[in-house]
Amino acid sequence: MKATLSLLAIVVAFAALGQVGWATVKVGAPAPAFTATDNKGQSHSLADFKGKWVVLEWHNEGCPYVRKHYGSGNMQKLQKEWTARGVVWLSVISSAPGKQGYQTAEQSQAYQAQQNASPTAVLLDPEGTVGQLYAAKTTPHMFVIDPNGVLMYDGAIDDRPTTDLADVDGATNYVVAALKAGMAGQTVATPVSRPYGCSVKYAQ
Repeated sequence: MKATLSLLAIVVAFAALGQVGWATVKVGAPAPAFTATDNKGQSHSLADFKGKWVVLEWHNEGCPYVRKHYGSGNMQKLQKEWTARGVVWLSVISSAPGKQGYQTAEQSQAYQAQQNASPTAVLLDPEGTVGQLYAAKTTPHMFVIDPNGVLMYDGAIDDRPTTDLADVDGATNYVVAALKAGMAGQTVATPVSRPYGCSVKYAQ
């Protein structure tokens, strides 16, 4: 009996260790505060964008689900459209060194130019600090934060969890829907959805 209890204690302890650094994010509550450096060496804090809508987009250039939205031009179109309307769009790379999707600052800049992407900034998060704050699970995993710093949406980019470029057309885009509803002072119809894509390639 004692051996069984000891084994259980060890399992619980390791489970707890696995959760260290991870936060619980909740739609309707304040979005976790963060500070991160972008691929141009500039520091950004969520507090810097108070009074603005903010979109967080978890990114991994090697992920076929990400390539679906970049290869079709969908993500770039969304970035251009919404940043033109004053939205802060932050692409976040939480891949650890040696893992799929990891990019140095120089590699990230070259890649963004090649993709003709135009987020407000690309945040480099190789230690997974920001990713763990938001419990980001997949690439892409999308979040929408309102001007008061409240999390309004957490989940997938749309309702078609495939790698098929043709599925972009006709999909219900949850991020767009959340932004439109929020800006109109309306309730977001789908505030939470299950994110789809490749797992975020954290260090552990």
